[in-house]
Amino acid sequence: MLSDKFIVKPAKEIHLLKIPTSESLNYKKPETKKLLKQNIAKMSDLQNKLYASNKYSVLIIFQAMDAAGKDSTIKHVMSGLNPQGTQVYSFKQPSIEELDHDYLWRIHKAIPEKGRIGIFNRSHYEDVLVVRVHNIIKNQNLPEETLTKDIWQRRFRQIRDFEKHLYENGTIIIKFFLHVSKEEQEKRFLKRIDTKSKNWKFSFADIDERKFWDDYQKCYEEAIAATSLKYSPWFILPADQKWFMQFAVSQIITEQLENLEVDYPELSGEQIKRLKEYQKKLLNNDVV
Repeated sequence: MLSDKFIVKPAKEIHLLKIPTSESLNYKKPETKKLLKQNIAKMSDLQNKLYASNKYSVLIIFQAMDAAGKDSTIKHVMSGLNPQGTQVYSFKQPSIEELDHDYLWRIHKAIPEKGRIGIFNRSHYEDVLVVRVHNIIKNQNLPEETLTKDIWQRRFRQIRDFEKHLYENGTIIIKFFLHVSKEEQEKRFLKRIDTKSKNWKFSFADIDERKFWDDYQKCYEEAIAATSLKYSPWFILPADQKWFMQFAVSQIITEQLENLEVDYPELSGEQIKRLKEYQKKLLNNDVV
């Protein structure tokens, strides 16, 4: 199972430099395209059962450095899901209203309802990543006495508690870190500049953020290590080869959904009897 290969075990120390950004586990590109298509069909079937059972919701979180492939992965891997049972949120810089609440407020509002799949393109982890790297915490309207050296450890605890609360109330959490190399990121930025149809995706801010690469890597290491638990695991996926990464995402989501053992609700004997009665009436044109 790919889940076992890429999952981050609880309390494991993370060193991203030691984790490959390019790996395919002997899979070949044509093979993964076929398997991805099969997984998309499986996810569609499992989503229908999830929706019908109405007991669980699923939250899928994507975090990564810029150009790692979050948008394209969401587009391709989730293409077979029913939009009625799916919701996608992309979290940008918080608004004035959001800053007047705690940092988890806007996240909690976006948690998927029972029977639905929620997809986060970035998430509450931005508040222990970009906020930490750029020291934006001082602009978040917090009391002075909370701005102590242990604030990040406190936020890790708050996130663990928040995700445990969600899990204990029926939300299954799957978190992906798409692990791209700095060299591959550069190639993708250059492609955005060289390809007219991709020019719009290029951001000068992304180039500025490359200066903080090492800082981001350190913050990711600490955040992932502190918040990968049995009820809310992180999966670190090599992202230099998009074709393998997208297959791996689809495979892990499928495996996690299959673990739920969701199915269509079973009807009682009385309900089945009534169905047969109505079937008979419809066939005999006995219903107006």
